[in-house]
Amino acid sequence: MSEKESMPAAGKLLVAQPLLGDPNFDRTVVLLIEHNNEGALGFVVNHPMDIKLEDLLVGFPEIHNKVFSGGPVQQDNLFFIHRKGDLIPGSQKIGNGLYWGGELKPLKEMIRMNLVQEDDIRFYLGYSGWGANQLEMEMAEDSWLVLDGDLVNIFEDEPEEMWTKILKRQGGDFTLWANSPF
Repeated sequence: MSEKESMPAAGKLLVAQPLLGDPNFDRTVVLLIEHNNEGALGFVVNHPMDIKLEDLLVGFPEIHNKVFSGGPVQQDNLFFIHRKGDLIPGSQKIGNGLYWGGELKPLKEMIRMNLVQEDDIRFYLGYSGWGANQLEMEMAEDSWLVLDGDLVNIFEDEPEEMWTKILKRQGGDFTLWANSPF
């Protein structure tokens, strides 16, 4: 493990190695939400979908956010990551000023009152999950880089450029992979 890499934990990024070989995770950046003895859970933060939030949630206040593919598990469920943990009851702290989940009714009211803006929240269909020791086995196979979560800003950075940006920062052979075509 290089000096730049670290152990998986909430708030860390999983960055797919160039030759991962899993189409679900090709060129992905996953924000880890939980990591413990039972496994890991996270959301792919760089794969926006051609779905609008208002197409999924009838009666939800108008907020023009992209919906992202969070991963291959439970793709019929909608999840959210936000920066308003102090306002949204039931939020769980991730780290780096990020939270996930919370109560939907208060969230809707805060959006109506403009207390939650488009750049405060991201919505994900599905999530990425690993069973006990599964992520560690994949890391041993060099499938993932585990890096600090502050390498990207999921609310402001262009999602389509995150993977490339992170690989270029790693230098060496990663720079070549970052510039390679799909």
